[in-house]
Amino acid sequence: MRSQSAEKQEKLSKADYTVEPIETRAALDMVIKNHYLHRVAPCSKAYGIFEKGGFFGGTLKGVVCYGVPAYNPILKSLCGADEMNNIYELTRLWIDDAVPKNGESFLISNSIKKLDKEIIISYADSSMNHLGTVYQSSNWYYIGMNKRHTSDIAIKGLDLHPASITDKFRGQKNRVEKLIEMFGEENIYRRERSLKFRYVVFNANKRRKKELMKKLTYTILPYPKEIEKGDNDGRLTTK
Repeated sequence: MRSQSAEKQEKLSKADYTVEPIETRAALDMVIKNHYLHRVAPCSKAYGIFEKGGFFGGTLKGVVCYGVPAYNPILKSLCGADEMNNIYELTRLWIDDAVPKNGESFLISNSIKKLDKEIIISYADSSMNHLGTVYQSSNWYYIGMNKRHTSDIAIKGLDLHPASITDKFRGQKNRVEKLIEMFGEENIYRRERSLKFRYVVFNANKRRKKELMKKLTYTILPYPKEIEKGDNDGRLTTK
Protein backbone atom coordinates (compact mmCIF):
# COMPACT_ATOMS: atom_id res chain seq x y z
CA MET A 1 0.00 0.00 0.00
CA ARG A 2 0.97 3.63 -0.34
CA SER A 3 2.35 5.19 2.83
CA GLN A 4 -0.20 6.87 5.06
CA SER A 5 1.54 10.25 4.72
CA ALA A 6 1.24 10.42 0.95
CA GLU A 7 -1.20 13.09 -0.18
CA LYS A 8 -1.40 13.25 -3.95
CA GLN A 9 -3.73 15.67 -5.68
CA GLU A 10 -2.85 15.09 -9.33
CA LYS A 11 -4.36 12.15 -11.20
CA LEU A 12 -2.39 9.58 -13.09
CA SER A 13 -2.19 10.01 -16.86
CA LYS A 14 -2.66 6.69 -18.64
CA ALA A 15 -0.28 7.90 -21.34
CA ASP A 16 2.55 8.03 -18.80
CA TYR A 17 2.18 4.60 -17.18
CA THR A 18 1.76 0.98 -18.19
CA VAL A 19 1.09 -2.29 -16.32
CA GLU A 20 3.09 -5.36 -17.31
CA PRO A 21 3.81 -8.85 -15.91
CA ILE A 22 7.02 -9.15 -13.92
CA GLU A 23 8.93 -12.02 -12.32
CA THR A 24 7.43 -13.07 -9.00
CA ARG A 25 10.86 -13.03 -7.34
CA ALA A 26 11.42 -9.42 -8.40
CA ALA A 27 7.97 -8.45 -7.09
CA LEU A 28 8.55 -10.15 -3.73
CA ASP A 29 11.95 -8.51 -3.35
CA MET A 30 10.27 -5.14 -3.76
CA VAL A 31 7.50 -6.13 -1.34
CA ILE A 32 9.98 -7.23 1.34
CA LYS A 33 11.82 -3.94 1.01
CA ASN A 34 8.88 -1.54 0.84
CA HIS A 35 5.59 -3.06 2.05
CA TYR A 36 4.75 -2.40 5.70
CA LEU A 37 4.82 -6.13 6.53
CA HIS A 38 8.30 -6.60 5.00
CA ARG A 39 7.60 -10.27 4.34
CA VAL A 40 6.76 -12.61 1.47
CA ALA A 41 3.26 -13.74 0.57
CA PRO A 42 1.79 -16.36 -1.78
CA CYS A 43 2.55 -15.09 -5.27
CA SER A 44 1.57 -16.98 -8.42
CA LYS A 45 1.28 -13.89 -10.64
CA ALA A 46 2.90 -10.48 -10.29
CA TYR A 47 2.54 -7.22 -12.19
CA GLY A 48 4.34 -3.92 -12.08
CA ILE A 49 3.33 -0.37 -12.84
CA PHE A 50 5.97 1.32 -14.99
CA GLU A 51 6.49 5.01 -15.54
CA LYS A 52 7.25 5.31 -19.25
CA GLY A 53 10.52 6.78 -20.43
CA GLY A 54 14.17 6.38 -19.59
CA PHE A 55 16.89 4.32 -21.19
CA PHE A 56 15.07 1.01 -20.67
CA GLY A 57 11.68 2.35 -21.68
CA GLY A 58 10.17 2.47 -18.19
CA THR A 59 10.85 2.63 -14.45
CA LEU A 60 9.18 0.19 -12.04
CA LYS A 61 7.10 2.20 -9.54
CA GLY A 62 4.97 -0.43 -7.83
CA VAL A 63 3.90 -4.06 -7.74
CA VAL A 64 0.84 -6.19 -7.08
CA CYS A 65 0.95 -9.90 -6.24
CA TYR A 66 -1.78 -12.51 -6.65
CA GLY A 67 -1.59 -15.95 -5.10
CA VAL A 68 -3.48 -18.91 -3.66
CA PRO A 69 -2.98 -19.28 0.10
CA ALA A 70 -2.11 -22.77 1.29
CA TYR A 71 -5.11 -22.73 3.62
CA ASN A 72 -8.06 -20.39 3.37
CA PRO A 73 -11.56 -21.76 4.04
CA ILE A 74 -13.17 -18.88 2.15
CA LEU A 75 -11.80 -20.28 -1.12
CA LYS A 76 -14.25 -23.16 -0.85
CA SER A 77 -17.16 -21.13 0.49
CA LEU A 78 -16.91 -17.93 -1.59
CA CYS A 79 -18.68 -19.18 -4.72
CA GLY A 80 -18.98 -22.84 -3.90
CA ALA A 81 -16.52 -25.73 -4.00
CA ASP A 82 -16.73 -26.00 -7.81
CA GLU A 83 -15.14 -22.53 -8.12
CA MET A 84 -12.47 -22.86 -5.43
CA ASN A 85 -9.70 -23.36 -8.01
CA ASN A 86 -10.87 -20.29 -9.90
CA ILE A 87 -9.82 -17.83 -7.16
CA TYR A 88 -6.79 -15.64 -6.57
CA GLU A 89 -6.17 -13.52 -3.52
CA LEU A 90 -4.53 -10.14 -3.98
CA THR A 91 -1.81 -10.80 -1.42
CA ARG A 92 0.42 -7.74 -1.66
CA LEU A 93 0.17 -4.24 -3.10
CA TRP A 94 2.83 -1.56 -2.94
CA ILE A 95 3.24 1.61 -4.96
CA ASP A 96 5.74 4.45 -4.81
CA ASP A 97 4.48 7.68 -3.22
CA ALA A 98 5.62 9.56 -6.34
CA VAL A 99 2.89 7.87 -8.43
CA PRO A 100 -0.31 9.99 -8.65
CA LYS A 101 -3.16 9.16 -6.29
CA ASN A 102 -5.10 6.76 -8.54
CA GLY A 103 -2.00 4.68 -9.27
CA GLU A 104 -3.17 1.78 -7.07
CA SER A 105 -6.54 1.46 -8.79
CA PHE A 106 -4.83 1.75 -12.20
CA LEU A 107 -2.42 -1.06 -11.30
CA ILE A 108 -5.14 -3.29 -9.85
CA SER A 109 -7.70 -2.87 -12.63
CA ASN A 110 -5.16 -3.37 -15.43
CA SER A 111 -3.46 -6.37 -13.81
CA ILE A 112 -6.73 -8.18 -13.09
CA LYS A 113 -7.51 -8.17 -16.81
CA LYS A 114 -4.35 -10.23 -17.38
CA LEU A 115 -5.12 -12.92 -14.79
CA ASP A 116 -6.07 -16.51 -15.65
CA LYS A 117 -8.67 -16.82 -12.87
CA GLU A 118 -12.07 -15.14 -12.65
CA ILE A 119 -12.58 -14.50 -8.92
CA ILE A 120 -10.26 -12.24 -6.93
CA ILE A 121 -10.56 -11.60 -3.21
CA SER A 122 -8.60 -9.20 -1.03
CA TYR A 123 -8.49 -7.91 2.52
CA ALA A 124 -7.89 -4.55 4.18
CA ASP A 125 -6.36 -4.72 7.67
CA SER A 126 -8.28 -2.67 10.24
CA SER A 127 -5.28 -2.68 12.60
CA MET A 128 -3.45 -0.53 10.03
CA ASN A 129 -6.50 1.76 9.68
CA HIS A 130 -7.12 0.40 6.19
CA LEU A 131 -10.74 0.46 5.05
CA GLY A 132 -10.08 -0.84 1.55
CA THR A 133 -10.53 2.54 -0.13
CA VAL A 134 -8.53 1.38 -3.14
CA TYR A 135 -10.96 -1.52 -3.67
CA GLN A 136 -13.91 0.79 -3.31
CA SER A 137 -12.49 3.13 -5.94
CA SER A 138 -11.92 0.09 -8.19
CA ASN A 139 -15.58 -1.02 -7.83
CA TRP A 140 -14.97 -4.23 -5.88
CA TYR A 141 -17.81 -5.72 -3.85
CA TYR A 142 -17.60 -5.47 -0.07
CA ILE A 143 -18.68 -8.73 1.61
CA GLY A 144 -18.16 -7.91 5.27
CA MET A 145 -15.41 -8.51 7.79
CA ASN A 146 -13.70 -11.78 8.53
CA LYS A 147 -14.54 -13.69 11.69
CA ARG A 148 -12.17 -13.43 14.64
CA HIS A 149 -11.10 -17.00 15.46
CA THR A 150 -7.80 -16.63 17.27
CA SER A 151 -5.28 -14.33 18.90
CA ASP A 152 -1.80 -13.18 17.94
CA ILE A 153 1.43 -12.96 19.86
CA ALA A 154 2.49 -9.44 20.81
CA ILE A 155 5.53 -7.96 22.51
CA LYS A 156 5.28 -5.10 24.97
CA GLY A 157 7.00 -1.96 23.75
CA LEU A 158 7.36 -3.17 20.16
CA ASP A 159 4.89 -1.95 17.55
CA LEU A 160 5.29 -4.91 15.22
CA HIS A 161 2.74 -6.66 13.06
CA PRO A 162 2.05 -10.20 14.43
CA ALA A 163 3.32 -11.75 11.20
CA SER A 164 6.63 -9.93 11.59
CA ILE A 165 6.94 -11.24 15.15
CA THR A 166 6.37 -14.90 14.31
CA ASP A 167 8.63 -14.61 11.25
CA LYS A 168 11.62 -14.35 13.58
CA PHE A 169 11.50 -18.12 14.08
CA ARG A 170 9.44 -19.26 11.10
CA GLY A 171 9.76 -22.99 10.41
CA GLN A 172 11.13 -23.71 13.89
CA LYS A 173 9.44 -25.55 16.72
CA ASN A 174 8.54 -23.85 20.00
CA ARG A 175 8.50 -20.35 18.53
CA VAL A 176 6.75 -18.92 21.58
CA GLU A 177 9.41 -20.31 23.90
CA LYS A 178 12.12 -18.76 21.74
CA LEU A 179 10.37 -15.38 21.84
CA ILE A 180 10.12 -15.62 25.63
CA GLU A 181 13.81 -16.37 25.80
CA MET A 182 14.60 -13.36 23.60
CA PHE A 183 12.24 -10.75 25.10
CA GLY A 184 11.33 -12.12 28.53
CA GLU A 185 8.14 -13.88 29.58
CA GLU A 186 6.73 -10.73 31.19
CA ASN A 187 6.84 -8.96 27.80
CA ILE A 188 5.04 -11.62 25.76
CA TYR A 189 1.25 -11.58 25.64
CA ARG A 190 -1.63 -12.40 23.31
CA ARG A 191 -4.08 -9.96 21.77
CA GLU A 192 -7.12 -10.58 19.61
CA ARG A 193 -6.33 -10.85 15.93
CA SER A 194 -7.32 -7.75 14.00
CA LEU A 195 -10.40 -7.86 11.83
CA LYS A 196 -10.12 -7.37 8.08
CA PHE A 197 -12.49 -5.94 5.50
CA ARG A 198 -13.16 -8.42 2.67
CA TYR A 199 -13.63 -7.44 -0.95
CA VAL A 200 -14.25 -9.48 -4.10
CA VAL A 201 -14.27 -8.69 -7.82
CA PHE A 202 -14.91 -10.77 -10.95
CA ASN A 203 -12.61 -10.95 -13.96
CA ALA A 204 -15.23 -12.13 -16.45
CA ASN A 205 -17.55 -11.05 -19.23
CA LYS A 206 -21.07 -9.88 -18.44
CA ARG A 207 -22.72 -13.31 -18.81
CA ARG A 208 -20.13 -15.12 -16.72
CA LYS A 209 -20.08 -12.37 -14.10
CA LYS A 210 -23.84 -12.74 -13.68
CA GLU A 211 -23.37 -16.48 -13.19
CA LEU A 212 -20.67 -15.96 -10.55
CA MET A 213 -22.75 -13.35 -8.75
CA LYS A 214 -25.50 -15.97 -8.34
CA LYS A 215 -22.95 -18.39 -6.87
CA LEU A 216 -21.59 -15.83 -4.41
CA THR A 217 -22.53 -17.03 -0.93
CA TYR A 218 -21.74 -13.74 0.86
CA THR A 219 -24.04 -10.74 1.02
CA ILE A 220 -22.84 -7.63 -0.78
CA LEU A 221 -22.85 -4.76 1.72
CA PRO A 222 -22.48 -0.97 1.57
CA TYR A 223 -18.87 0.22 1.66
CA PRO A 224 -17.54 0.97 5.17
CA LYS A 225 -16.56 4.63 5.51
CA GLU A 226 -15.07 4.87 8.99
CA ILE A 227 -13.56 2.63 11.65
CA GLU A 228 -14.77 2.98 15.21
CA LYS A 229 -12.38 1.32 17.65
CA GLY A 230 -13.78 0.03 20.89
CA ASP A 231 -12.35 -0.30 24.37
CA ASN A 232 -9.90 -2.86 25.71
CA ASP A 233 -12.14 -5.73 24.67
CA GLY A 234 -11.04 -5.13 21.08
CA ARG A 235 -14.50 -4.56 19.66
CA LEU A 236 -14.55 -2.82 16.33
CA THR A 237 -17.46 -1.50 14.29
CA THR A 238 -17.79 0.42 11.06
CA LYS A 239 -20.08 3.09 9.72
